[in-house]
Amino acid sequence: MEIILFHSVYGPRPAVHAAADRLRAAGHQVHVPDLYDGQTAGTAEEGTAIKDRIGWDELVKRAVSAAAPHSDGGLVYAGFSLGAAFAQMLAMADEKTRGLLLLHGTYDVPEDASVGGLPVQLHVADPDPFEPDDWLNTWYLQMGRAGADVEVHRYRGAGHLYTDPDLADHEAEAAERTWATALAFLDSL
Repeated sequence: MEIILFHSVYGPRPAVHAAADRLRAAGHQVHVPDLYDGQTAGTAEEGTAIKDRIGWDELVKRAVSAAAPHSDGGLVYAGFSLGAAFAQMLAMADEKTRGLLLLHGTYDVPEDASVGGLPVQLHVADPDPFEPDDWLNTWYLQMGRAGADVEVHRYRGAGHLYTDPDLADHEAEAAERTWATALAFLDSL
């Protein structure tokens, strides 16, 4: 499977590359675009400042440009938190999308979206201050109306970016369960 994996607001930190290596070890071809031109952040606030300096429209252009050379054969789009927003946007706009793997985040679903059976797997903390229950319920219903085949996996007690071992949010057991479930999802595509 060919996967494009988008980083979180923290930028292309070691955890993103470790995740890509884990996916490669499972036999997948993985692309990890650097939307921040090499910048990484030590805190969410620093990451948000980088994101804001670059600007949302420019980040979307960078994400589209990164995916375009690989999308002919059908990609799996994946992303961490902010990167999940880019993954979801691109997956829903690409009729050849093979699957969508969202880690720690979702994004708005256009009212006219139609994705005809797109396999989607979401992994989030429970509770997650960035993905509150009301939002997730609405997102789930909207994705269903768009035709997506959605699985949601929630991890009680984990922090927002619980798969990143270098952050205070890290929860090792939840991270391992996430990766086992995600790899099984990818194998099913």
